[in-house]
Amino acid sequence: MSEILTPAQVKVPGSARTKDDAIREAGQILVDAGAVDPAYVDAMFERERSVSTYMGNYLAIPHGTNEAKESIHRSALSVVRYDQPIDWDGNEVRFAVGVAGVEGGHLEILGKMAVVFSDTDEVDRLLAAGSAEEVHQLLHSVNED
Repeated sequence: MSEILTPAQVKVPGSARTKDDAIREAGQILVDAGAVDPAYVDAMFERERSVSTYMGNYLAIPHGTNEAKESIHRSALSVVRYDQPIDWDGNEVRFAVGVAGVEGGHLEILGKMAVVFSDTDEVDRLLAAGSAEEVHQLLHSVNED
């Protein structure tokens, strides 16, 4: 099984300044990784229109709708950290984590991310990380079964 999160799927810092650009940035990493078709990014916007993907502790997890599952080739994450907070419907987001899961795999991935981001010490370490490689190392647990 391929890794859900590779070093190439982590971007520090991200270039987006708006929620829409952050969704596009997180989605494009998934496309570039070969995990999803470009249509999946459209489904990420569709999901966001129906329910905010803001999770708390500076985290948003944009992901596609159930109808977009044909656009997913493999389960994967993208992680983008922002130096300046992005306004996500009135909440501050510093991490946009794009999620694509095959056959319901996104639920397990979301659970693992929720555990990491529910720990404020972990979030502080991720904010303090000096590079994309360091962020990847801190999030390595998402690749473990």
